[in-house]
Amino acid sequence: MAENHILIESLGVHIDPETLRLALTHRSYAYENEGLPTNERLEFLGDSVLGIAVTDYLYRTYPELPEGDLARLRAALVSTRALARIARSLNLGPHIKLGTGEARSNGQDKDSILADTMEALFGAAYLSTNLETARRLVLRLVTPLLQDKEAMTAGKDWKTTVQEIAAERDLGEIRYLIEDFGPDHNKSFEATLTIGGTQYGTGTGPSKKEAERAAARAGVEQLSTHTGGDDILALVLGRY
Repeated sequence: MAENHILIESLGVHIDPETLRLALTHRSYAYENEGLPTNERLEFLGDSVLGIAVTDYLYRTYPELPEGDLARLRAALVSTRALARIARSLNLGPHIKLGTGEARSNGQDKDSILADTMEALFGAAYLSTNLETARRLVLRLVTPLLQDKEAMTAGKDWKTTVQEIAAERDLGEIRYLIEDFGPDHNKSFEATLTIGGTQYGTGTGPSKKEAERAAARAGVEQLSTHTGGDDILALVLGRY
């Protein structure tokens, strides 16, 4: 297990070598190697460790937030995209044991595989130490995401957010002005968001819809009135 020494150092907790091996064994590898056990049971356990650690932290840190807002924050923090982001920061991908097909399709960088393996590692940390140590590991890795706008707002419907802000502030009519560039077989599009005749953002993409989403996201950045962590919470909770 010498090749996992750097990973263990990054995690900063002791994990029994056999438990670590299991946490890094994807089902595709197990099925190709005479039915070895997979990390799926550890993933199941780690999901619960992750959930209680994050839920407890949010409950204590934001006493003013109602249940619905806490649930939205938790969903953002434990999402597949968020966990995959943590996994990449640890360079976890090369440590995961994958079957031939998954390895060829760049499985070590797939969000779902990275996120599932992170949960398995949380479960492995719990089994190898105790709940308190595993909880501290989760919080050390997860809570910095509260300051990471990219992670916290991944998958957000930016066009709907623009509509909500514009309606709340009575800003006027929303329009997306579209221009296209390039030959018919390889066009790209640029969208400009205007609200009440005022320009708020531009974005590009391979389709009109993608360009509009990019423009909406840029518009939300301009429309948001808070800064730092408060700004990120506002985007997640829909408060402006």
